[in-house]
Amino acid sequence: MVHFLGYYLIMIKLNIHEAKTHLSRYLARLKPGDVILICRRNTPIAEIRAVPQERKKPRPIGLGKGSVRLPPSFFDPLPEDLVRSFEGEET
Repeated sequence: MVHFLGYYLIMIKLNIHEAKTHLSRYLARLKPGDVILICRRNTPIAEIRAVPQERKKPRPIGLGKGSVRLPPSFFDPLPEDLVRSFEGEET
C-alpha cells in the first residue's frame, strides 16, 4: 500500500496464471486509485486500473464559497509594463 496525496493506493501483484484464474474477483474489489499489476515470473508486464466513473449528478455550485479571501488590491489595475508583456510587446 502506498500513501499518495491523501489517498491510499493499493497495488495488487498477480502472476498471469493467478490473474487468468481469479481476474473477476480482483476486478470486483478494484477501487479508484488501485492498481492490479500483472507479472510474468514476478516481473511486471502490465497494469490494470479502475476507469473513473462519470458523475450521476452535476457538481453543486459554490462548494468552495468562503474558502478563499482576496485582498481589495487584487482588483487594482495591473501595471502598464505587465499589461504590455501580456500583449506581446517588449518593455
